Amino acid sequence: MITTYRITGMTCSGCQGHVQRTLAQVSGVESAEVDLARGLAYLTHSAPIPLQSLFMAMEASGGHYGLKPMEAEHKEDETYRALLAKLRWAVGFTLPIFLLSMSEMWGVTPQPWMGWAQGLLSLPVVFYATWMLMQRAWGSIRSGQLNMFTLVGIGAGTAWLYSIWALVYLYIFPSTSGLFLYFEAATVILTLVLLGQVLEAKALLNTSDSLKALISLVPRKAIRRTSGLDEEVDVADILAGDVLVVAPGRPIPVDGVVLSGFSSVDESMLTGESLPSAKSPDDLVHAGTQNTSGMLVMRAQKVGDQTLVAQIIALVEQAGRSKAPIQGLADRVASYFVPVVILIALITFGAWIIWGPEPIYLNAMINAIAVLIIACPCVLGLVTPMSVMVGVGVGAQQGILIKDAAALQRMAEVDLLVVDKTGTLTVGKPEVSGSVFAEGVDLVLVKSQVAGLCLLSAHPMAQAILTHIQESGIDAVSADHWSDFPGQGMVGTFQDSPIGLGNLKMVEQRGLAIDPLIESKSASYLQQGASVSYVFDSDRVLGVWACADQIKSEAHSAIAQLMKDGVEVVMLTGDQPKAADLVAQKLGIHAYKSQCMPQDKWAEIQRYQTEGRVVAMAGDGINDAPALTQADVGIAMGTGAQIAIESASIALVRGSLKGIVQARQLSRSVMRNIKQNFFWAFAYNLLGIPIAAGALYPVFGWLLSPMIAAAAMSFSSVTVIANALRLKHFFTYDHQ
Repeated sequence: MITTYRITGMTCSGCQGHVQRTLAQVSGVESAEVDLARGLAYLTHSAPIPLQSLFMAMEASGGHYGLKPMEAEHKEDETYRALLAKLRWAVGFTLPIFLLSMSEMWGVTPQPWMGWAQGLLSLPVVFYATWMLMQRAWGSIRSGQLNMFTLVGIGAGTAWLYSIWALVYLYIFPSTSGLFLYFEAATVILTLVLLGQVLEAKALLNTSDSLKALISLVPRKAIRRTSGLDEEVDVADILAGDVLVVAPGRPIPVDGVVLSGFSSVDESMLTGESLPSAKSPDDLVHAGTQNTSGMLVMRAQKVGDQTLVAQIIALVEQAGRSKAPIQGLADRVASYFVPVVILIALITFGAWIIWGPEPIYLNAMINAIAVLIIACPCVLGLVTPMSVMVGVGVGAQQGILIKDAAALQRMAEVDLLVVDKTGTLTVGKPEVSGSVFAEGVDLVLVKSQVAGLCLLSAHPMAQAILTHIQESGIDAVSADHWSDFPGQGMVGTFQDSPIGLGNLKMVEQRGLAIDPLIESKSASYLQQGASVSYVFDSDRVLGVWACADQIKSEAHSAIAQLMKDGVEVVMLTGDQPKAADLVAQKLGIHAYKSQCMPQDKWAEIQRYQTEGRVVAMAGDGINDAPALTQADVGIAMGTGAQIAIESASIALVRGSLKGIVQARQLSRSVMRNIKQNFFWAFAYNLLGIPIAAGALYPVFGWLLSPMIAAAAMSFSSVTVIANALRLKHFFTYDHQ
């Protein structure tokens, strides 16, 4: 089982890693995942874990973090507010320390009492406002798991302890010269680091704005109609089958079907389409969408976590917790980075002692501290998660549901797209365009039996034939037994007499006789680009239906854009060769195969992968599930079968091919954003470490103050976060 807890006090990747390791070591916890952006921890365990055990582990870790059950009341900005309050304390005491240390600049002669005042004023900064930083530094050293707090704690702690020693030494030996106090350096460094934590905490609140927007659209109340009376009820109390009334301007409370009324519904929060969708009886409506004009009466079908918007929220949360493969690079770098920086700081200290000018030891200490502070890798762990969280969120708002970060990364690398035809390239709602039957066939009996078969199938052609039969006034007869043959058709028995409906391959495999008239007509239908379905008994083909499907309006432009972008498009369909030929010709697809069974599609994708291709598969049917699972990236058209959606790593809510183009563009933008984040994360370090170590001193006499190093380190975090947040406007500007 997986249990979710609220975590307070986390502000950066160092916190995330510390909490995750601490919880993973609790007895009974099989694995722990910590979501920094949402302040959540997900613990996998087989037996209940006492809450006290988790509390004790968190307290013993020395990390100054809090843990709460999910049901506990929690404000999402609790961490931010607490940090902001401490920042005010830090600034309030650091500012007078800074002014006192710079007294000579204001024309004031330094007095002995000023040093003691600085030391006294530094106590609230070190031991209250920023004490959590020192606690985490000590915890990292004690556990041997070095992180950003190790560098901050050693750097600022050394400066403060040295200043305390110097203050006492000067009091005992007042004639001593060459000793300086660095209370202002220590407190300014800690205050700037705390400022960076506050800015990160504020930015993390903004990363889940897309998710919050989805959640806020679902109403808390709804109008339920019972025995002709309307009453307001909590949405949580609505059950499947309840009749609901939705007034104009009100949100749809749950997923359901319209019983009466005509209106337009704004579905942009699910599909990204700005124009409202017309709704009339028998149309589906979804929770969170907005009824814009007329009164609607609907029947609830899916409630609670079964609604589409609830599933989208769950997918976005799941994707936010997952790690992209590129995050492994950041994790590996971070594991080596801190020890290397400590080594560089020690080398810097030694070099200044050997070759540095007077005061030798002070210069050595200050430059070593500057190296430790500017190299602090607090931003490194945010490089990938920030971009992924924002990217997944904006994708969800456009109806592009990305289930994990790995799929988001792989989508940018795709160089071959395999597409199904029916329901993917075409509308997926074919209509009967013609039919013919052998002489002597009891049309009413055969059609009623075929209607009974089609009632049990979700295949678009079966549904088209069913609609055609019902419109002719013939009722369906229930089959005694029904069997589905994916990629071929179906067979049922009616009073021990078998009746089947399927494609030509199914007919040929059974060796059934085909009447010349039916064969001739079938060939004619195929020449016109229609798909044909044969109805047969145990001996012969009784008749044939021709169904025509329209190519999706956006298919041509989407396919052309993908090809222009370097993606080869291959169509694999179970349909007849002629139907496949016509669709491929109209869309400019050169590589395609018809009459493909589910295992054929799976085998083709596997073959492409062995050739080194990165394959995406787009489909919507049950028969596409194996191929969607096998592909590097499975893309399910959201209008298709549930099993197809579950088998895919990306789902397109509105089933538009434009969504594939957008998903690829979003993926590439997120990966480009992550690489930019890596640059900013390391640019400050690579440039700042040599300067902090004193590389420019022999030539220019320049040294980097530890305070400036702290400011640069904090600014690197802000830069990365701001860069990731730019993705929130991805669809606003360039990719409508």
